[in-house]
Amino acid sequence: MTAPANYSTQTLADAVGHDFGLSDPIEITQEMINSFADVTGDHQWIHVDVEKATKFGPFGGPIAHGFLTLSLLAAATESSGVVPSNAKAVLNYGSGKVRFLAPVPAGSSVQSRFKLVGVEDKGDGKQLMKMEATLQAVGSDTPAVVAELLAMVIG
Repeated sequence: MTAPANYSTQTLADAVGHDFGLSDPIEITQEMINSFADVTGDHQWIHVDVEKATKFGPFGGPIAHGFLTLSLLAAATESSGVVPSNAKAVLNYGSGKVRFLAPVPAGSSVQSRFKLVGVEDKGDGKQLMKMEATLQAVGSDTPAVVAELLAMVIG
């Protein structure tokens, strides 16, 4: 949400160390969780069986898949301002050090935070961004996901 002044593909390396603040919130609906289960084939009851998860689950109801929450980091990069507005394209290049630290209950909203920790010039107008990323349910004291994200910026 808060990019440095004059932030662009030309000044990307100058922003190393910058914390971009919180992204816009994303609501995690039960419908979203069910759709993710359908796409991935992961229909574990703790995610998709509301009655059983509420009655027997350790979290008082269904929770989002860890990989669903991880995938939301990609969407959150846009609203956080971490992607330079003059980039022609930004491609997911991978992730590392991914940890799932807290559940995200269905019906929660989550926000993400990104800190730019490295930029490597790859030539031909390409730069590899390395970010520290966290995703946390609003009101939770513990991040749900922490990860290192890599993105190729094409200028």
